[in-house]
Amino acid sequence: MPKYDYACTECGHTFETVQSFSEDALTECPRCHGRLRKVFNAVGVQFKGSGFYKTDSAGSSSSTSTSSASSSSTDS
Repeated sequence: MPKYDYACTECGHTFETVQSFSEDALTECPRCHGRLRKVFNAVGVQFKGSGFYKTDSAGSSSSTSTSSASSSSTDS
């Protein structure tokens, strides 16, 4: 289940909570009962390797199909 960060707009209290996707967002601060807002952070995702760009997948798939076709005609 994902973790969400919340911050109170009144007292500044920040906290993290685990909620399912189907649960509604929290709206009330547990300390002062003020209004909460979700805090969005940068996601640490890195894509490594080939195949993430159009040129990567097009180059590898066309060279694979070419070598398969030439090897099958040589085997016959």
